Amino acid sequence: MKIDKVTQKLVMVAAPSGAGKTTIVRHLLQVLHSQLAFSISATNRQPREYEVDGKDYYFLSTEEFKNKIKNKAFVEWEEVYENAFYGTLQTEVERIWATNKSVIFDVDVKGALNIKRQYPDISLSVFIDPPGINALRERLEKRDTETEHSIERRLKKAAHELQFKSQFDAVVLNDDLEDAKAKAFDVVSGFLNKATA
Repeated sequence: MKIDKVTQKLVMVAAPSGAGKTTIVRHLLQVLHSQLAFSISATNRQPREYEVDGKDYYFLSTEEFKNKIKNKAFVEWEEVYENAFYGTLQTEVERIWATNKSVIFDVDVKGALNIKRQYPDISLSVFIDPPGINALRERLEKRDTETEHSIERRLKKAAHELQFKSQFDAVVLNDDLEDAKAKAFDVVSGFLNKATA
């Protein structure tokens, strides 16, 4: 991405499914709304009935998604599960930076680390750490949107993702949601308000 004199930054929040990442990102957007804007991801999955294209996701066909990969249109992308693609379009980052805000991403672990590698000087990676795999299982079961098979698949992925938390700039333990929100706020606001070299 060719942008001169970038003063805006990138904040990537990642976690295993069920760790509370989305709740914490929503909190950060609410309390830091003058500094942060949410990066809308692109996906090739079908929209759920309540989802709006361009608000919840940019919904692309599989062919469109693959063409954009070929044309290097993504800051990061991932085949999260077989034929289930998610990614961040460069145009989305540029759109937010043009509003003089920094970008906050709700991304998976690999996506966060990929962005960090590309923009090491202007990005912060935050890992939301669940209190344990059993707590994750309970949270996923409480959602009542998951089958036993999908819970097992998510837990297997979570065990893998937990191995990467030491590569993040900050780790926020979410065993108490209000504490986790406060810690995430401290970490992110400190980063946003620090002058870049």
